[in-house]
Amino acid sequence: MPSTSLFSGTPSKSSSGWLEYVLIHYRWVIVIFFLLPASFLYDIYYYTRSWVVFKLSSAPQHHDKKVATVQKQVQAWNGETPMCTARPGWQTISFREGAYKKTCHKVAINLVDVLQIDTEKKTVWCEPLVTMGQLTHTLVELGWTIPVVPEMDDLTVGGLVMGTGIETSSHKQGLFQHICLSYELVLADGSVVTCSKDENPRSLLLSSLVIWHSGLPDGCGNKDHPSSKVCEAETRRTEGNQFVEGLMYSLHSGVVMTANMSNTAEPGKINEIGRWFKPWFFKHVGAYLDKGEGGVEYIPLRDYYHRHTRSIFWEIQDIIPFGNNVVFRYLLGWLVPPKVSLLKLTQGQAVKELYEKNHFIQDMLVPLADMKEALEVFHKEVKIYPLWLCPFKWGDKETLYVDIGSYGTPGVDNFHPERTTRRVEAFVRKVKGFQMMYADSYMTRDEYREMFDHTLYDRMRKELQCEKAFPVVYDKVNRKARI
Repeated sequence: MPSTSLFSGTPSKSSSGWLEYVLIHYRWVIVIFFLLPASFLYDIYYYTRSWVVFKLSSAPQHHDKKVATVQKQVQAWNGETPMCTARPGWQTISFREGAYKKTCHKVAINLVDVLQIDTEKKTVWCEPLVTMGQLTHTLVELGWTIPVVPEMDDLTVGGLVMGTGIETSSHKQGLFQHICLSYELVLADGSVVTCSKDENPRSLLLSSLVIWHSGLPDGCGNKDHPSSKVCEAETRRTEGNQFVEGLMYSLHSGVVMTANMSNTAEPGKINEIGRWFKPWFFKHVGAYLDKGEGGVEYIPLRDYYHRHTRSIFWEIQDIIPFGNNVVFRYLLGWLVPPKVSLLKLTQGQAVKELYEKNHFIQDMLVPLADMKEALEVFHKEVKIYPLWLCPFKWGDKETLYVDIGSYGTPGVDNFHPERTTRRVEAFVRKVKGFQMMYADSYMTRDEYREMFDHTLYDRMRKELQCEKAFPVVYDKVNRKARI
């Protein structure tokens, strides 16, 4: 989950305090008059390019040439510093800009196309920089989809494979990497291999994929708390429903949503939630909670997949506080959201530092059996609402986990980015859960290896001669490695 919002607060009397106040509370001026139009043009360029490339069937002709270019760069590597992609940190959807990018040998990778859709084999062949927005735009028009579609438009196939992708179908389909059938990889020596569970399976751990350990019994434990009712509801509704999602609006109240695909709809119940003038999805769901009643709606498939995109889950309410106002939605809602990459590029060092000290962006994956206690930990440590709840299964295992997504400004007085995060991380390790590595982590190297089983990863890095060629995962993603 990306981070884009700013915190609010009372400015100090110093000049720097007033500068901080202006940077925070009036950034919406820059966002509305510069970033929104720039984001709109950015989207037009990439969607148009994707359409033209696919219609002309030119991508398969150029793919081998682009891969050969990557090979030449790897073969020309001088061996002095590890390699990484040349994609700038500001272009990623994660708030973090990895410091390793500044010291590693950069390899340019211009692989951005949907190459082939095979309706007989029911497969789609994509290059790693293809985005979810690009992919669903192409597939849905042809009457197809993929089993797991993480909701943000700008998430890339490569990023989701290497960094974990999850969606409300994951309780049946698993994580994004579980729906991938094969990969084409450039190894450390510049050679190209195709790998799958049947062909070169060992090469799947080329540089940064870690095999995670798991294994706790299902169940929700104690039912003596309102949050346990949400846990019980999520468990029950994973049975027989294609999509399951929960939003907690406080420790004592939340909404569990289920969805299934349909070719027909009841008259008057179609809700095109993706239209620019519609309320933000989390606000729309909250209205049902306020009324104390549920309901049935029919949402077009692509609108459902990207339901959280316009409001960047709920982060945009801190960037454009009046963004859900009906007048703003009708006049400028068609420009929303601003591109996360452009927000990062233009935020400046002062805003970045303020943001890092006063914001919390995390996805923690915990066994469903421990969700009740996990919700209490998040409430005690950060008190950020809504919370996103997304159940998922772990590959072929029967154990259910839940992703708890917390994005925003903490509502507690004692928040400290490092100390608070380390307490949450300690709880997640205790219950044998995992932290998504797009966000800041403050674990030590030993704590990180305790959370993520490195046994196979270490062996394959040695066998494939990756130890000097690529940085280890910890050095790429961990805050401790950059302090």
